[in-house]
Amino acid sequence: MIDIILLLFLVICGFVAVAMNDLLSTTIILGAYSLIMAIVWTRLNAVDVAFTEASVGAGITTVLIIAALSRTQRMEAQILAGGRSKKYEKYKVKRLLLLMVILVTGGILMYGTIDMPAFGNPNDPANLHVVPRYIKKTYEETGVVNFVTAILANYRGYDTLGETSVIFTAGLSVILLLRRKK
Repeated sequence: MIDIILLLFLVICGFVAVAMNDLLSTTIILGAYSLIMAIVWTRLNAVDVAFTEASVGAGITTVLIIAALSRTQRMEAQILAGGRSKKYEKYKVKRLLLLMVILVTGGILMYGTIDMPAFGNPNDPANLHVVPRYIKKTYEETGVVNFVTAILANYRGYDTLGETSVIFTAGLSVILLLRRKK
């Protein structure tokens, strides 16, 4: 039941963030969305992903967006201000096109998950082959007692380094953009 409530909160946050014209309020809603996602990851027993979601998604991303907003207007341009003009009609068509792209993408993603094994199924391939190998060989191969640390640092070290580099580059880029003189 709690998972359904969390999903409902995520959907509401998504719709509210898209519907708002106040960019600061949208940023705050998206920060709340990220915190709810951290709770979802915790419920899925992916505490490392939950920690990353909370620190990067709700933390640094929100701070960087608020910093960027300090250099721009807080309110989204009011397209509807001039009444039902040609600009409004183009905007309406563009939104419908984007909605169609989102719905098609969501349908493809749902179709792609049909063959996935049930969540927590002990007989799925990952639990039959991958997990036992990590349990048996991790300490022997890495010398690290904690499985998650061994997987992230040793087995997926280059991947983790790449993710860290992307986050660092994005943060540095935002800082450089904010420091730019007008």
